Amino acid sequence: MELRIDGRCVIAKPGQSLLEIIRQLGLDDPMLSCRPLAAKIAGEIFNLNYVPLREKDVQQDRLSIRRAMAASGGEVTLLRYIDPTGKDVYSRTAQFVLFLALQRLYPNVRSKMGCTVGKALYIEVCSTDFSAAALKAEVKKLVEEDIPLLRRRVPIAEAIARYKSQGQMDKAGLLSCRAQDYFDEYYCGDFSDYYYGELAPSTGFLQVWDILPADGGFFFLYPEDAYPDMVAQYEEMPRFLSVSTEGERWCELMECETVADLNELTRNGKIRELIRVNEALHEKRFSQVADIVCQRGSKAVMLAGPSSSGKTTSGNRLATQLRVHGKKPILLSLDDYYIDRDKIAPGPDGKLDLEHINTIDTALFREHLELLLSGIAIERPVFNFKTGKREFHKEMLQLTEHSVIIVEGLHALNPILLPERLDKHLVFRLYVSPLLPLNLDDHNRIPTSLLRLLRRTVRDYETRGASVQRTMEMWDSVRRGEKRWIFPFQENADVIFNSSTLYELAVLKKHIFPLLDAVPPEDSCYEQVRSLVKILNYVVDADVENEIPPTSIVREFIGGNVFYQ
Repeated sequence: MELRIDGRCVIAKPGQSLLEIIRQLGLDDPMLSCRPLAAKIAGEIFNLNYVPLREKDVQQDRLSIRRAMAASGGEVTLLRYIDPTGKDVYSRTAQFVLFLALQRLYPNVRSKMGCTVGKALYIEVCSTDFSAAALKAEVKKLVEEDIPLLRRRVPIAEAIARYKSQGQMDKAGLLSCRAQDYFDEYYCGDFSDYYYGELAPSTGFLQVWDILPADGGFFFLYPEDAYPDMVAQYEEMPRFLSVSTEGERWCELMECETVADLNELTRNGKIRELIRVNEALHEKRFSQVADIVCQRGSKAVMLAGPSSSGKTTSGNRLATQLRVHGKKPILLSLDDYYIDRDKIAPGPDGKLDLEHINTIDTALFREHLELLLSGIAIERPVFNFKTGKREFHKEMLQLTEHSVIIVEGLHALNPILLPERLDKHLVFRLYVSPLLPLNLDDHNRIPTSLLRLLRRTVRDYETRGASVQRTMEMWDSVRRGEKRWIFPFQENADVIFNSSTLYELAVLKKHIFPLLDAVPPEDSCYEQVRSLVKILNYVVDADVENEIPPTSIVREFIGGNVFYQ
């Protein structure tokens, strides 16, 4: 059978794995930056232990081609760390090896996935005897042994019974929500686990990493994104870590730490109480932010956050709370300071990078902010997205004694927007992001980026008429812009506001699942769709929208938000 692997033709022999073929071609580079981690075939991701042509498929000179190989025409694309999907494979492999090492060292101790802090992953270990140095030595040993990571299919009842016997009730509870009667898991000796996606072929592929001690557990350091052959440096992010820790504490208080917990609350109707408490918590937080703004005497709030974090609703809810203090908030969007589209130079790919800071007239904004804070009126700009040009309609804007201007936008925390002579106490910096603390189970966290993609897909379809494919096509570009223009400044915020809600996965599923289910395998975004479906398959959808208030951040995405009327 002829294959084309990264453009190179090769004849696959019956029973030969992709990894064997790759090594035959000399493509298994020892450097992580060049080493294949998985393969993409007909829009699906496969482990390198995948066999394109099985022995049993060759019968009496008649060839039966496997479905993915038939659909791709023999075309195979190798994925490396520089590919987002390749990086995900590496991350899952790291998690498997880490929990394998923990199981060997501390077999009866609970360990739990925590948040990602910059280029580091925090994992909690519930033991006073835990040693990060001992774990590091055990992981190094596992990597040197280069143990194969194999996958098997087991009956769901068998998997649930085994996890219960091992005390992993979180995983057993999650699997009880699975519709299929089977479960695929990875295993190594007597240890088995799963991370909802493919792993590298063996422990030896975990080449670049480090482990640092931390309170209650440890940090696992990933490779540098741009230089995968180097371990990333750990960056202190106390504000971010504090907000994430607070979210996990709320999960414990609300008895909703995992998706299985959320499903139980949905089934017994207690999700309605969860919604009420979650929304009350948000209202309390907005009230606290307003208190701080007023106590400091700030006249401007710079509000930033990644895509689908709920910035618009957050700005409006903060404005409401400021009114309680007798303030007169004024909402201003950085989008109105866009430079005319025909004046923006295209990038190397010939396209306009509309998330670059150079698309904003930063000089004009600085001038306007300085004038406003000095009590001088300005002519407010309005960007016309149909014509691609900034316009002025002689609408004058001037701050009074009780005015507070709320500036919302992608670049709002970028220090280049603030005048040099400005009294920094006049400006309050607010970062909004849905830092979802909910886990699938103890060993599987739901990424914040996944929740944001769910939100954006639903909103774009419901309110903007955009297809799933269109939203997914833009997502990689959106995330690149966030990494460059938002995340580097998030720790500089005076307050980080967690805009996630513990209940929203159960609400979003009803809106998005039919859209995802309609995407065919041959579509270019099918890989992204499958990653979402794998998570949502375990979520029980909840018909509780009559419980969600019209000012809720969730309403910004599912509709019914009063701030959009």
